[in-house]
Amino acid sequence: MKITQTGSPIRRDKTQRATLVGLGLNKLGRTIEVEGTPEVLGQVRKVAHLVSVD
Repeated sequence: MKITQTGSPIRRDKTQRATLVGLGLNKLGRTIEVEGTPEVLGQVRKVAHLVSVD
């Protein structure tokens, strides 16, 4: 699955920023490709308003 960062982590909780870094996202427009494991899906759910999933 492809995950693209669409929102800025500015003015967000530290935990949401850390989740984006944990996913490998730290700049707008950056895209990563990962497997849909339960751990990754939980992280995506936590920052769903900041990312788009394909």
